[in-house]
Amino acid sequence: MAAAGKILAGFLAPHPPHLVYGENPARNEPRSTGGWEILRWAYERCREKVKAWKPDVLVVHSPHWMTIVGHHFLRVPRLQGLSVDPIFPHLFRYRYEMEVDVELADACYEEARREGLVAKKMTNPNFRVDYGTIVSLHMLNPDWDIPVLGISANNSPYFYSTAIGQEQMIRLGRATARAIAKTGRRAVLAASNTLSHLHFDREPELVEDMSKEVIYNHAQYQWDMRVLDLMRKGQIEELLAILPEFMEQTAAEVKSGGLTWMLSAMGFPRVPAQIHGYWTVIGTGNAVVEWDLTGGTAVATPGA
Repeated sequence: MAAAGKILAGFLAPHPPHLVYGENPARNEPRSTGGWEILRWAYERCREKVKAWKPDVLVVHSPHWMTIVGHHFLRVPRLQGLSVDPIFPHLFRYRYEMEVDVELADACYEEARREGLVAKKMTNPNFRVDYGTIVSLHMLNPDWDIPVLGISANNSPYFYSTAIGQEQMIRLGRATARAIAKTGRRAVLAASNTLSHLHFDREPELVEDMSKEVIYNHAQYQWDMRVLDLMRKGQIEELLAILPEFMEQTAAEVKSGGLTWMLSAMGFPRVPAQIHGYWTVIGTGNAVVEWDLTGGTAVATPGA
């Protein structure tokens, strides 16, 4: 009998396309003079850990793959194409190729339905993967040599209420954990979210001019620090309690559900998170945060 799979770690993995632009990888057409090094170097530290763990799959939940009916799972063995950011096409025109873990996609679909969720499999071979998924995956593993599974953001938090949306994400997290356990996967999770999300609507002439990069307002910064402090202290219950107000006060992108999904899949770990870096992108608050479960605390959820 195959060993039960487990979740090795989870990352809060923000996806501003500026980070890829600042790095100048061969896959991205626009060229820069750098920028946003605090976040890019934070991701570099995470890449080293991902490589050392040698996971079977990277599972990412992205707010920019928005679905109205149900929670969708990528279910095409191989996807490739050109991803162009609709807001920042001058920064992000990225050629991607990814291998999708279709067995895990099938298992996640079945377990989501067991949770009473509406679930779908995305089987269109010409599907264009969203830039949020691509940026987070590139920043964690630019070699693209680890299979992936993308999960959509069902818009229930916006169409109904934050409470309903977050409760759905808790159930989706449980389903994901069971699917990982049943398929024997060693998985790393990524919640592709910024924190505070109020932002400026003009950019400097030189986009990567870091002298122009500041938080949108001080109140937004204080909220980000409050949330990050709870993460680094491992105070998960307190974090969950303030998330609804945080979402309302800062238009936080975590409202789309990725963070709650990931915390739920990890069993709401009371381990201190490691804050690798925090910086702003067009005024939004972005943090690269890691929950390492490999120190004898990795979650292996039973298939019950």
